[in-house]
Amino acid sequence: MNLINEEITHKVFGEGNIVGHEESVITVDFNEKIKKFVYPDAFGEFITLNDRSVAKSLEKIFLKREKKEEALLRKRKEEQERLALEQQLRDKLKNNRIHESSQIVFWLDVEEQQHVFTDWQVSTGTIQSGVNKGQPNRAARLRPNSAGLLTVRGAEQRETERQILGLYMVNEAYSGNLSEDGMVPSHAEFRIQLSDQEAEEMLFWNYYINQNHPHRTSWNSGKYRYFDNVWTAQILKDIIALRTDEEQIKEAQRFLEYFCQMNALDMNNIPEANGALKQS
Repeated sequence: MNLINEEITHKVFGEGNIVGHEESVITVDFNEKIKKFVYPDAFGEFITLNDRSVAKSLEKIFLKREKKEEALLRKRKEEQERLALEQQLRDKLKNNRIHESSQIVFWLDVEEQQHVFTDWQVSTGTIQSGVNKGQPNRAARLRPNSAGLLTVRGAEQRETERQILGLYMVNEAYSGNLSEDGMVPSHAEFRIQLSDQEAEEMLFWNYYINQNHPHRTSWNSGKYRYFDNVWTAQILKDIIALRTDEEQIKEAQRFLEYFCQMNALDMNNIPEANGALKQS
């Protein structure tokens, strides 16, 4: 807003006329006494525009600028808090050796399939025998660096057709050995739901392999099993390659970056998947 030639009133110097207006400085002529003031700081506190319509226009500009600055400060604060939390998690992980298979893969039942992408948490099931029968399972390896892989296999499908429906990072405050209810909650941000078409391409056994029996594709029993950290990174990498929507690609890339950071993996050196279905 160009304020040159606008008449003003200063609390100390009285009436004056703006004769110069640069980005952060205005120059005022007080009856041939030239003074410079910081713009826009001097307005409101020391200087008042005599033309009320111009003053109102300037107030609107200041208000818009204030809101923009407040939003920027909030964003910076949120970013600082996020970075501080991530550093706390990294420090925590440094003090605990990262298990090479600290991820978890769930076999979702029909009911869970209906609400998992709303609730974003999955049960580890209950202990089936012994003195603790009926008590929730505790997936003791799970930590904030863990991801939960969501898989299904239809009643009429072969085990080799098991699909990956999505995955999520475990909540950053979660510890499996301290869980009381057996529920594994998700991180608020790092969650991915695959479309039906994507799930058809993402077969679980392209990634999972039993090293002693590399051709075996057998889940047997149990609600969940542990999963290799590198395999999870391979899945995220393949999801990125599979997607075409720009925002969804960015979502998966952010997930992969966070996952590799939390699991001390080199994101640029993830090997190709070599699961049971890829064995010749």
